[in-house]
This record gives sequence, structure tokens and C-alpha cells, in this order.
Amino acid sequence: MHTWFRNTIVEPGLVPLFSFFVAMLVGFGFIRLSVRLIRAKVRWWPGNVTPGGLHIHHVVFGVVFMLIGGVAGLTVPEELVGWRSVMAALFGIGAALVLDEFALILHLKDVYWTEEGRTSVDALFVAIALTGLLLLGFRPIGVADTLDLRGQPYSVPLGIAFTLLNLGFAAVTLLKGKIWSGLLGLLVPLFLYVGAVRLARPGSPWARWRYRPDRRRGERKMANAVWREMRLRRPIIRGKIWLQELIAGRHD
Repeated sequence: MHTWFRNTIVEPGLVPLFSFFVAMLVGFGFIRLSVRLIRAKVRWWPGNVTPGGLHIHHVVFGVVFMLIGGVAGLTVPEELVGWRSVMAALFGIGAALVLDEFALILHLKDVYWTEEGRTSVDALFVAIALTGLLLLGFRPIGVADTLDLRGQPYSVPLGIAFTLLNLGFAAVTLLKGKIWSGLLGLLVPLFLYVGAVRLARPGSPWARWRYRPDRRRGERKMANAVWREMRLRRPIIRGKIWLQELIAGRHD
């Protein structure tokens, strides 16, 4: 384990990113434990912060932590890895608190324990997954294309062309309603290629534009998309919701 950590995290200079990742996991675990204890009305837990009757959501503390960690991290010299890691950890805790109330920011109302509140858990899962892939050595499209073509003739225009091509696949994947595939594909392009060629989800913009009954084979494609949604995707979604509620608590 020590050798793996040194080779994978320390030598590539990923200690601050690792600190951010761990702090985000710890912050997410702590705040979800806190809100579940508050919801259960456990007497010994401090409860919500309500000075003067004003409920201060934890997203406020998250913004403060992110500002302190982000600005301080920009001022710390690069050779002071320990201090940069501390600032990255503070930023990670703030990111967890902000993303945990992402749905409240999106809807501009308190939807924390409602169906819409699941968006916050989705956002945190995506952030954790993308950060984990970066720690494992995956590189974002554009950066990966440029580095892979480094030293080759016309490397710059080729890198730009491959980047634009992958971004096009990402746009198609997202328009087809495949959010997870589109986001993970920014680090693992295979997700983009598969998502771009497969059928769109029934409620996606792509399905509304391309699967209309007045278009050739549009009605059949919509029927196939609905069948896949009900028979294949819904069981996976139920499994994801079960895992989310196991970790984050059951929504109303």
C-alpha cells in the first residue's frame, strides 16, 4: 500500500488532489450523518444553526470553506505541499457541503428531503467519481489528446481536432439524456462513443427532436427507447436510489 501510494499519489504530485478527495468524502459522510440525526430528532445532537430564527443551511459554510481554501491555496508556494494539501482538504470539505445542497441552489427552494433533492446526491456522486478517476491517472479530453500527440507532426492542430471531436460526442451524449456517460466520458472517452451511438432516453432533447412520429423510423425508435427505459434502465435506477438512500437517507 505504501509503495502504491508513493508511486500513484506522491511522485505524480497528486497529494493535494488526494487530500481534496478524502476531505470531500469525509465532509459528505459527516453532513449526511448530521442531517439524518437532525431529522430523527436525536436530543444529544446540536441540530440546525438557527440564530434569531434564521435557518443557516450548510451550503453557506461550504461557500466560506471553499473561498478560504481556494484563495489561500493560490497564495501558498508550490513547494509547500503540506500546506497546499491542507488548503485542498478545506476546499474539499466546502465542496461537499455545497454539493450536498446543490438541489436547493438549482431549484431556489428547500427540496432537501424531496424527490428533487436526489439531485444533490447525484452531483456528489459525480464529483467523487470524476476526482477518483483523476487520482487513478485518467486525464481530461483535450489534455489527454495534446499529451498523446506531443512530439508528432502537426500535434497542436491534431490535438485541437481530436478535442473538438470528443466534445462533439460529449454534446450528443448529453443531449441524449445520458448525463453520467457524458460526464465520465470527459475522462474516459469510451463512454462518449458508446453514449453517442446508442438510443436516446425518451424524455431527452434528442428524442424530442429526432424520434417524432413524422420522421422516418422516429416512432419505432421512440418505442425502442421507451422499452429500454422501462425494462433495462429502471432496474438500474432503482438500485442506484437504494444505494443513495442507504448512504444519504430516504427521501419523502
